[in-house]
Amino acid sequence: MSLVIGLTGGIASGKSTVVELFKRKNATVVDADVIARKVVEPGTFAYNRIVREFGTQVVGADGKLNRVQLGRLVFQDETKRRQLNRITHPWIIFYMVRDCVINVLMGRPFVVLDVPLLFETKRLLWLCSVTVVVVCNREQQIERLERRNQLSQEEALQRINSQMSLQEKASMAHFVLDNSGTLTSLEEQFEHLWQQLQCIRKRRLFRYKLLGTSCFVIGICLIRTIFTSFLKQ
Repeated sequence: MSLVIGLTGGIASGKSTVVELFKRKNATVVDADVIARKVVEPGTFAYNRIVREFGTQVVGADGKLNRVQLGRLVFQDETKRRQLNRITHPWIIFYMVRDCVINVLMGRPFVVLDVPLLFETKRLLWLCSVTVVVVCNREQQIERLERRNQLSQEEALQRINSQMSLQEKASMAHFVLDNSGTLTSLEEQFEHLWQQLQCIRKRRLFRYKLLGTSCFVIGICLIRTIFTSFLKQ
């Protein structure tokens, strides 16, 4: 039986680090960002629609989408960001659901759905047994984003403000990992989380086995009753 974990956080809050910690535990990760890149490869429906809607200015010299240019365009304009989401989100959700179901059917014990907008869209929450959010303080988030993406403070704030606040996400999640401190601190929190996730899976596995056994016993009793009644006729 699989335990499906919805993992989210804010931009530059440290979610990718937690993904690597899950991978060390041999958990299967279904990454929305990886899928998002695949659905906009040249020749795909989403790619053609984006070029038609936003123009060739978002296409690089190699024919692929210029993600930097596209990002600057949509994070400055709420209408354009929603327009982009309407094009890409249905495809991303389809492949996320497909990959999740495949891994569950294959019996992967832990399947992690890495979804930046898990609580914003809510379209994948129904798949998740538990949710985990990675947070940090706002100053760290701005600094990390500026350094990582080589953005101005204004551009960093535009991207951060386009998402639900970390405080709101934390209030909605089952578990919270605070990445405001050191890597060692984050790893310690993760180890505690991992133990809890293992316990949750074991409890659910026990309940399913108990339910299966109960259904089997009830079925045998019903068959016996029907067969006995038939013999008495």
